[in-house]
Amino acid sequence: MALEESLREEREIMKVCLLAGQIMLESGAETYRVEDTMMRIASSYGIDHTHSYMTPTGIIFSLEDPQPMTRLNRITERTTNLYKIDRVNTLSRKISQGGMSIADAYRELQEIDRTRAIYPVWLNVLMAAVASGCFLIMFRGTWLDFIPAMLAGGIGYYCSVLLHRFIPVKFFAEFSGALMIGLCAILFVKYGFGQARDTIIISSVMPLVPGLLITNAIRDLMAGHLVSGLSKGAEAFITSFAIGAGIAFMLSLQ
Repeated sequence: MALEESLREEREIMKVCLLAGQIMLESGAETYRVEDTMMRIASSYGIDHTHSYMTPTGIIFSLEDPQPMTRLNRITERTTNLYKIDRVNTLSRKISQGGMSIADAYRELQEIDRTRAIYPVWLNVLMAAVASGCFLIMFRGTWLDFIPAMLAGGIGYYCSVLLHRFIPVKFFAEFSGALMIGLCAILFVKYGFGQARDTIIISSVMPLVPGLLITNAIRDLMAGHLVSGLSKGAEAFITSFAIGAGIAFMLSLQ
């Protein structure tokens, strides 16, 4: 009975660690942060000998004591959600302080996992539009192109989000967003609403650029996580290529 109880508790601890790691990895956290959080949670519940290995598409987590056990979780969706990462980090600190049971920790992690985006789509589109206009000024564009850049950036970002809902392939979403940005920039300049087509395009695509992904790829490579770093770098390259291909395709039709 004691052995069965120990194994049951070990499985519960592993479920908590894997769910915490899965939420963080799906939300855009760095590999080292995910591994550190999982190891700290396991250590707080009395399991000090753990091993973890992860890539952007999966997590392998192993416990040595009291009974060797290994599990794999697949990661099928990746986005950027710093709010979820912060909540998991806060929960990890509570666990480390000894103020939360395994069952309570798992329930709270399930609640975090079910949390939807804290900002509605219209607000994200609005912020993408404002950011595009601000990037235009930063790239030394004129104020006459501020509104065209805002409209092109907002429309392109919305098309990217909309297509991703129907076709969950990031390449096509970014490609369609870049297509709309190129089309808007060309039409604005053609009909006298904008002046500098190139500056409008460059500033409008900035909300689509995978900046966090590139940063995490470099950070993982510097920390020695070569597989994860190269995978994220390849994903960032494909996304960047999709943006460039969309703009180039539209310009070639002009």
